Amino acid sequence: MIRDDVLGSLPVRTALPALEAALDGPGCAVLCAPPGTGKTTLVPLVLAGLVRPGGGARGPRRRVIVAEPRRIAARAAARRMAWLLGERVGESVGFTVRGERVVGRDTVVEVVTTGVLLQRLQRDQELGGVDVVIIDECHERHLDADTVAAFLLDVRATLRPELRLVAASATTDAEGWARLLGDAPVVEARGVTHPLEVVWSPPPRPVRPPHGMRVDPALLTHVASVVRGALAERAGDVLVFLPGVGEIGRVAGQLGGRDELGAEVLQVHGRAPAEVQDAVLAGSGDGNRRVVLATSVAESSLTVPGVRVVVDSGLAREPRTDHARGLSALTTVRASQAAARQRAGRAGREAPGAVYRCWDQAQGARLARFPAPEIKVADLAAFALQAACWGDPDASGLALLDAPPPGALAAARAVLTAIGAVDAEGRVTDRGVRMSRLGLHPRLARALLDGAQEVGARRAAEVVALLSEEPPRAYGDDLASAWRTAKRGGDGYAARWRQESRRLASALPRGPAGEAGGTGRHEPTPRGGEDARRNARGDGATRGGGAVQVGAVSGADRAGTGRGGRPPGVGGEDRGERAGLADDSVVGVVAAFAFPERVARARGAGAFLMVSGTGAELGDGSALRSAPWLAVAVADRPATAASARVRLAAVIDEDTARTAAAHLLVSGEEVRWEDGDVVARGVTRLGAVELSARPLRKPDPALVRAALLDGLRREGPGALLRWTRDSEALRDRLGFLHRALGAPWPDVSDAALLDGADDWLEPELSKARRRADLARIEAGQALRRLLPWSSGQAGRLDELAPERILVPSGSRVRVDYGGEQPVLAVKLQELFGLTATPTVAGVPVLVHLLSPAGRPAAVTADLASFWRDGYRAVRAELRGRYPRHPWPEDPTRAVATRRLNNRR
Repeated sequence: MIRDDVLGSLPVRTALPALEAALDGPGCAVLCAPPGTGKTTLVPLVLAGLVRPGGGARGPRRRVIVAEPRRIAARAAARRMAWLLGERVGESVGFTVRGERVVGRDTVVEVVTTGVLLQRLQRDQELGGVDVVIIDECHERHLDADTVAAFLLDVRATLRPELRLVAASATTDAEGWARLLGDAPVVEARGVTHPLEVVWSPPPRPVRPPHGMRVDPALLTHVASVVRGALAERAGDVLVFLPGVGEIGRVAGQLGGRDELGAEVLQVHGRAPAEVQDAVLAGSGDGNRRVVLATSVAESSLTVPGVRVVVDSGLAREPRTDHARGLSALTTVRASQAAARQRAGRAGREAPGAVYRCWDQAQGARLARFPAPEIKVADLAAFALQAACWGDPDASGLALLDAPPPGALAAARAVLTAIGAVDAEGRVTDRGVRMSRLGLHPRLARALLDGAQEVGARRAAEVVALLSEEPPRAYGDDLASAWRTAKRGGDGYAARWRQESRRLASALPRGPAGEAGGTGRHEPTPRGGEDARRNARGDGATRGGGAVQVGAVSGADRAGTGRGGRPPGVGGEDRGERAGLADDSVVGVVAAFAFPERVARARGAGAFLMVSGTGAELGDGSALRSAPWLAVAVADRPATAASARVRLAAVIDEDTARTAAAHLLVSGEEVRWEDGDVVARGVTRLGAVELSARPLRKPDPALVRAALLDGLRREGPGALLRWTRDSEALRDRLGFLHRALGAPWPDVSDAALLDGADDWLEPELSKARRRADLARIEAGQALRRLLPWSSGQAGRLDELAPERILVPSGSRVRVDYGGEQPVLAVKLQELFGLTATPTVAGVPVLVHLLSPAGRPAAVTADLASFWRDGYRAVRAELRGRYPRHPWPEDPTRAVATRRLNNRR
């Protein structure tokens, strides 16, 4: 029986007429409705023609797909809608998530994850039989949701203009989505709001800020304390927001059981068993109070009844990728202001409530307004593969709210090229299509396909399932040990692992004889839809650079070749099973295939060097510290650490490392500047790891020259060439003329000299073989090659920048051109009678007037002014000190001299 009373009480019902009008008109709409208003449950039922709140005629029967960002939300939404209809899941309403599908013949509303919808779009771009697609929680800006929206807009523009599209958001910040959907109408539904008290509850003592996955235990202790205080001060259930499963477990341990706390403690997260999720969403039937510890999944995807109090830790988890080091992981960050509002609103859905924020009010004002869009911070390998399969390798033709960062997209393309998923032009290969259909990250898809050939389909699937969801920390950092623990384990993780293992084993393509792991007949690539979209546009060529090359493996795909040299996925035999590989070896092979740039060689004391060039360290008690090689599956790098911290790894040998990271294996001459001289060796490297080296007797002269230039750049021409006083003076004179007159006088700065080495250091540089050869090059003679001989100006060097200047005493005094202004340092008595400041190339020199002892007495760039205003003070100070030297009252009329006064 349909629960009309509940349907009629949902606030979103008031927005339904405007929403239906928008879909009947433009065909797109943005629905803004707070959590708990029914946007996820009532709207799909109405658009499918299953219900009509308040009576009245139902709409036409339509098939509706609702895309949720999380599996837990998809299951919960389907169960809730089925309950509202008085049915079981799988009748009118069903759901599909990875590894689980509950639908029937009469299903018209299907709730799927955005990942499942992406897979469906790649197989059937037209979404045949589907009338409406609702992208729920689009404000969270998950990468899959952004990609689904882009693909659907492409389909609407070319194949299915009648396909209706709704972007549903729990916030009112919908302008961006409205623009993306072609200025679609924004339909708002107001929720029932109750008074909400904000209680600022910062820790009594400062706590360390989060970094990586680490959260200060003092903050978690404080959160548990705030929960106890809230239970004592307030009525109703308490919803506690924490960043991850580990923090939920630690706070639950500190709160204790029901008898001690006076409330039942429940945990809600993506890994929670279905029965726990159902218990949380059903509410407390016996009247007992509950404390629900939840991740951000409870911000907007789920509505937890009975909540009157929210305790917010202020932390969240977001993906981050270090492209330079090949590390990607979730990291703990401060929750945004938008997330804090969403969390607080959970306390005021049903009655007046309160939110306890575990930070001070001043800190709250400094929080980011919104969380970072995932496309800006996440690993884009999966996105790049989806775009390539869609026919748009650079994603330039996709309607996205934020364009992917070019550097991150280039790094993703490099990964896909290395594993053979795309060719050199970025077009998807047949192998890449198979990878995209496995429902895995491309790295794990490569590990499954190639690993099946090396260790057997079953064991490859089990290890990949282990890598697809990181095991609990209690399983340890040894991947082989974690595998054994999962096999015999009875916890929730082990159950999910077994289910995923079975799914992956069944997803492997079948070989010619039916064995898992072979390719068999090539499945058609999803190009038909792209061709249809192209024809609908009238384009003359496939967007992204032409048709897909089916069955081609590029030369860059050495990483996708098994030990026997066969392309992966061919033959389908369980080679690892027949070879009798031990579990430790099996795990290492598969992990190395998944993360080839994280293959690492030991360098002592638990430290390793990954082939990507990143250092890595094991914990003090790790059993892996004595391993010669590791395949690092999970690692993070704290903000202040020089090396990554290994959290999960497997032991491998050098042969496995060479096979897995074959695209990084290079051999050749290596000539470089090292420790102050040229070092020439024949080297074999696996990325940054040097496997072997031998001295070279006759290295390539071009490589030697490049190494010498590198040495000159590092240490500077002044340190390696032979500079006499005259050659240094020549360089200073040329530098002055370049600053004062410009061309054709050469720039003789270090950078310019190195850029123009061919113009002044040849042929000596090409003949040099080591540092000692550079030291024999006389720099002054080489610099004269830069003089403007062709213009005839070279002959004016001594005229424009004379090495010495004749002063009134008859002395020829050297000019120092080393500073910004030429300096003439001369004894004061030698300039008597000179009223005009000497100039060089039209620039007045800076006159350093010296005492008879050669010590500085005065500095002037205007000699006439000095004789008039400054000389008297100098004369008064020095006359008594140097009485035997002339100190005339009028120096402009005196005779310049280098001598003492005449004796009387």
